[in-house]
Amino acid sequence: MKPRLLPVHLEDRPAESFTVQLAHLRRMTGELVDWMDPARIDAPVPDDTSAVVVPDLSGRAYRMVDAFRRIDRPILLITSEFGTVSMWDWEIRDHLRRRGIATIAPTSLQECEDVCRTLATKEALARSTMLAYQDDLGAGMQPDIFKRFYWWEDECVRDMQEAFGVAIERRSFRELAARAAAVPDARVDAEWARIADTVPIVGLRPSARADALRLYLALRDELDEAGEVIAAGINCLNESATSPTTPCLAWNLLFEERGLLWGCEADLTSMLTETLVHRSLQAPVMMTNLYPFLMGQAALKHEGIPAFPEVDEPENHILVAHCGYLGEVPQSCATEWTVRPPVLKIIDENAHAIDARLPEGPTTIVKVASDMRTLVVTPAVLSRYVQYENSDCLNGGVLRIRDGYRFVEKLPSHHAVLAPGALSRRIELMASVLGLTVEHL
Repeated sequence: MKPRLLPVHLEDRPAESFTVQLAHLRRMTGELVDWMDPARIDAPVPDDTSAVVVPDLSGRAYRMVDAFRRIDRPILLITSEFGTVSMWDWEIRDHLRRRGIATIAPTSLQECEDVCRTLATKEALARSTMLAYQDDLGAGMQPDIFKRFYWWEDECVRDMQEAFGVAIERRSFRELAARAAAVPDARVDAEWARIADTVPIVGLRPSARADALRLYLALRDELDEAGEVIAAGINCLNESATSPTTPCLAWNLLFEERGLLWGCEADLTSMLTETLVHRSLQAPVMMTNLYPFLMGQAALKHEGIPAFPEVDEPENHILVAHCGYLGEVPQSCATEWTVRPPVLKIIDENAHAIDARLPEGPTTIVKVASDMRTLVVTPAVLSRYVQYENSDCLNGGVLRIRDGYRFVEKLPSHHAVLAPGALSRRIELMASVLGLTVEHL
C-alpha cells in the first residue's frame, strides 16, 4: 500500500496554476504515493488520507488560517515544479507557523521523496510486527549488565505500540533454536551452494557455517509464516547458551533479500530506529556500541583494551565496536565485509561474527529515545579504524563529534545506529512527518 495524498486548493475551483503544479507532482512522485482527487481546503479530510498537499499558494492563505488549523494530517507545501516549496511562499509558511500551524516544506526533490517514503514507513509500521526472540531476560550471561536494558520492559513495548502502531511479538528463542537444529543437512548444503560465491566466510569450520545457515533457514521459515514482519531481534548474547550459533549471518542475508531490519540482543529501540532511517531515507544503517573516550577505564575494561588511540581532543571522540568488530554491518552497506569466528567469550566457539567497515567520513549517530517522541541525532566523522590484538575490539571505528561532554550527558543508550553521511537535515524532515522532536547533540 502506498500513502494517499490529498491535494487541496484555496480557490472555489482549482486554478490553472494548481492544475499544472499537481501534474508536476504526480509525475515526480507517482511511484511513491497514490494521489486522491483534489478538494477545497475547507472540505472534510477523508479518513484514509495520509497527508494533505498544497500545490499552489496565494494571499488567500492569510485569510484561511482556520481552514489550515482544522487539518489533522501532515500539511505538505510543495509549490514549485522541482518538488520543493517556492521561495515566494516563505512568508505564508512563516505566517502559518506563528499561528501554531506546522507545515512540511521540502527544499529538494530528494527531500520530497524522503517525505513520501516516511509516510509509507509510518503506514507500514502501523500494520507490521516486530519479533523479539527471548526467554530468560537478564538471567543468562552477564546478568549484571543485561538486567538494566529498557527495551525489555513492558513499558517500552506499550510506548512503541502506542506511538507507532507497530505490534511487538515475543517468541521463544529456545523454540527457534530447536527449529534450527531440525533443519536437514540437504537444505543447508543447498543454501551454501547458493551463497558460497557471494558471501565471504573466513576461518569458520564447516559445522559452524552449517549452524549459521540452519538458524537463517529457521528464521526465514518463521518469517514466511508470520505475515508482515518489519524487523526482528534475538537475545543472542545474554541467552547465548540457548544456541550453538549467532544470528549475524542470518540478519545480513535477511536484510539483503527481504529488507528485514534487525536488533542485536533483541533491542527493540534499535530495530525501530533502523526501520525509520533506512525505510524513510533509503540510507545504510547498522547498530553498534558506543565507548566515549571520556568514560575512560569503564569503557577500556569492557573491551579489554589498554588505551584509546591517540587523537587530538580525546574528549570529543568515541570508539564504536560490537561483538569484536564494528558491528552488524549489512554486506551491501560495507566497504569491507567478512564472516569470521567469534570474539566474545560469552558465546559458543561454534558461533560467528561479522568483520566489516562503513565508509570513512561524515556519519550520523541516531537513536529513538525512551519517550518514543524524540530522535537523538549527533553529526560525526568516522575518521579511522583501530585494531587491538587479544581483545574484544579486533576492528573498531573511531568517531569524532562536536561536544563529547554534552554527548555523554544526553545520549539515550549505549546502543546506537550509525548511518553514513551527513543526515541531520533529512532526519529532521522525517521527524516532522512522524510528529517527532529532534534533539541534536
